[in-house]
Amino acid sequence: MAGTGALANQRTFPHGSAAFPRMRWAAAAWLAVWLPAYWAVWGSRNFLHLCDITVVLTCAGLWLGNSLLLSSQAVASIVVDLLWTLDAASRLLAGRNLIGGTEYMWDARFPLWVRLLSLFHVFWPVLLIWALRRVGYDRRGWILQSAIAAALLVAARLLAPAQNINYAFRDPIFGRAWGPAPVHLVVMWLGLVAVIYWPTHRVLARLLAPSPPPADEALPPGSPGL
Repeated sequence: MAGTGALANQRTFPHGSAAFPRMRWAAAAWLAVWLPAYWAVWGSRNFLHLCDITVVLTCAGLWLGNSLLLSSQAVASIVVDLLWTLDAASRLLAGRNLIGGTEYMWDARFPLWVRLLSLFHVFWPVLLIWALRRVGYDRRGWILQSAIAAALLVAARLLAPAQNINYAFRDPIFGRAWGPAPVHLVVMWLGLVAVIYWPTHRVLARLLAPSPPPADEALPPGSPGL
């Protein structure tokens, strides 16, 4: 009976399509508008950006009710989106960029309605925290995101040499390369992990309830099935 009581006191999380019965359709509708609009205006290489892959993977996580996907993208984007919002607000209110990275929002060469789609940066942190409060935070998220970032850094270096996507050629602070390509990529990757992913993971792990373990880990060996 004690074991039953302990299980009863644990928080239960919805999973799969039951986790977001309405939001999963909103996510699909958003992708149906946002993805082709971005593709048409900025091209396929734009989706090498970490922040744009975050949109795709977050929507996939909402559709599937997948805590690991949502956790990885929370680690990736909450801090970055807050910095984007601060930079855009500084340009709007003070007439100058605080950090940089939102200059395209004032570039009249691009359709205004497509530029306005980038305002997802403002509400994405709220969406991800809300979603993780529902399905729980998966502590493996920062590991998955670190692997995604490594792959996208290499892809940006190889596939978009004329651009500085993900700062694969020059860092965002000093505007310089840190040695040969492999060294620079490792420095950028370590910066992401040490400055953004790991600290964000620590905060989320402390503030949000953990997601339940996978089915094959939920019960210790020898325990009867439910």
